[in-house]
Amino acid sequence: MKKTLGKLFSAHNRFHAIRSWLSVPVLVTVAVILSVSACRTDCADAPPPGFVHLAEAVPDAILEVRYYSTYNFIGDRIRGYERPTPLLSVEAANALKAVSDELLPMGCRLKIYDSYRPQRAVDHFVEWAARTDDTRMKTYFYPDLDKSVLFPQGYIAAKSGHSRGSAVDLTLFDMKTEKEVDMGGTFDWFGRESHPDWGGNPETKEYTGEFPAGTPDGRKITAAQFRNRMLLRTVMLKHGFKPVDTEWWHFSLENEPYPDTYFDYPVK
Repeated sequence: MKKTLGKLFSAHNRFHAIRSWLSVPVLVTVAVILSVSACRTDCADAPPPGFVHLAEAVPDAILEVRYYSTYNFIGDRIRGYERPTPLLSVEAANALKAVSDELLPMGCRLKIYDSYRPQRAVDHFVEWAARTDDTRMKTYFYPDLDKSVLFPQGYIAAKSGHSRGSAVDLTLFDMKTEKEVDMGGTFDWFGRESHPDWGGNPETKEYTGEFPAGTPDGRKITAAQFRNRMLLRTVMLKHGFKPVDTEWWHFSLENEPYPDTYFDYPVK
């Protein structure tokens, strides 16, 4: 009887040892499969070296990526915008986070329209500009201009600072009213009304209320709207960004890390 029980216990122990040994490669295999599966998802969507997703770098920012949508001056989703997940160089994102941190106590958040823009998107703009019969969005973005002048007058160009990864188009969002701050004009409006000096002096931040003769009242901006533009401009410049003289919403990092490189990674 003792010998029989001993044989049974011995066989039982050998069975558990074999089962434990067999489970090791199974667990390892499962772990490898899960790891590879996760990498296929996460690694594919990871930003390129030197770039970050703005949603992670500036978590308080509101994202409205216009070129991922059809509400833009072309009327189609723009080539290269595969997801509404804007990217920016690490250096520019860090500076933008400082801007956001300063504005939050004032009751404002940043609202991002565009940041890094792949070269293929810029090519899309150029191709569209050459098709002068496609004017679907003229009423909303360039009502005073014939489409044929957009390229010669510089509204569309073959290269964009956005493709270097350190430029951003943005506005302010009022957390109390839960609306965009009134800037007296819309993003991507092609016209003098978008210039930072429209109605005032951006260097002195003085509102003059002076506009070209014949300007309709609806195109003039108020002192409050000019001050709102200057608030955005002042905080952006304070944290290392520089403006352009044609768009109140556009800024690029003064010490950009890739001043001579035009990237073409898709936005995803």
